[in-house]
Amino acid sequence: MSLSRRGLLAATGAMGAVATGGPAAATEPPGAAPGTAARGRRQVRTGFDRLAASGYALLAGERVGVITNPTGVTARLRHIVDVMHADERVELTAVFGPEHGFRGTAQAGGSEGRHDDPATGLPVYDTYRLSGQRLADVFTASGVDTLVFDIQDVGARFYTYIWTLYDCMRSAALARKRFVVLDRPNPVGGRAALGPVLDRAFASFVGLEPIAQVHGMTVAELARLFNAEFLAERPVELETVWMSGWRRADLHDATGLPWVPPSPNMPTPDTALVYGGTCLFEGTTLSEGRGTTRPFELLGAPGVDRRWAEAANALELPGVRFREAYFVPTFSKHSGETVGGVQVHVHDREVFDPVRTGIGLLVTARRSWDRFGWVREGEWIDRLTGSTRVRTLIDAGADTDEVVGAWQPDLAAFRRLRRRHLRY
Repeated sequence: MSLSRRGLLAATGAMGAVATGGPAAATEPPGAAPGTAARGRRQVRTGFDRLAASGYALLAGERVGVITNPTGVTARLRHIVDVMHADERVELTAVFGPEHGFRGTAQAGGSEGRHDDPATGLPVYDTYRLSGQRLADVFTASGVDTLVFDIQDVGARFYTYIWTLYDCMRSAALARKRFVVLDRPNPVGGRAALGPVLDRAFASFVGLEPIAQVHGMTVAELARLFNAEFLAERPVELETVWMSGWRRADLHDATGLPWVPPSPNMPTPDTALVYGGTCLFEGTTLSEGRGTTRPFELLGAPGVDRRWAEAANALELPGVRFREAYFVPTFSKHSGETVGGVQVHVHDREVFDPVRTGIGLLVTARRSWDRFGWVREGEWIDRLTGSTRVRTLIDAGADTDEVVGAWQPDLAAFRRLRRRHLRY
């Protein structure tokens, strides 16, 4: 950070009021939902809302690049790139898109490539599948001074946007760029971390560092953890703009914020709630519900019948029941075939555990369907769970409690690490 910028921040109070999470402005920021303050309803103000309310003081005198996707919106549903581009107080010069792209036109495993945004004329650079020096070179070529990250996460280790964050932080340090994270709520809450912790031997873009399967953190909290614990040898110059009004127990519907699908198969907050467990079915020969209107809530395969729902309900997993269901996926696994399986119905979100639920469903699916199998000889489920442990235990006939119990020491260690970086 330059001396001139430090002087400006000290003069405006931005470091206290914005970057370190001090009091929000008394008036509604530009992104607040109309009439929210007047109704007296609790309204979460995102990191962007609070940055805008400060007059973008944290970005003064900087050429700014934004790493974002369709979820980077205000409560009025205006995209932050459009808002910033129209505001003379900030010099926005570039946009960077992750998997699915800046405007969100690409399916899983795709991106939009390098192009100029038709709405703003800004150059859009593709970050997907780039890391290290290759990504640092993109940042350098863009000519920006500061990178701003604003993407909605869903709280699961294998959701790739947090690894976009990690890669961008690492590459920004190589390119000597400042990095600002605008915080957003974790839509599944942040009370607890759940599930197995990644073994680095199984690192991939669905998990690069040893965090829990459901991490229970916001993106800004994760950024602080990444910088201190995993990038400590070469940390990035990091600023975080915290939210106001968010509580760790809040699920998405408590925030007063709109839901924008962060990817094509994450249509609702209900999807996000179960995804941390049922995404494990991507590692099996059963459909995880892609190609249906309820991805990750509908699971099944041809030949599966009522016995699976009966066996899953017999586990009496907390907060959830399973309905015998039949569906025809329009794409992905078993496309065009009639599939039998279950629909996941969460009836008590306070006690629901997505990871235990996912494991219980795997255990009962294997016992109920004689054609159950792992795709890629188990490689994918091992990447999703972070080791061979879950797969080998289930193959050996372990029950749900045995599988869940096996990761508890690692999870306890991660929870201690996580606690040092929680802000809310």
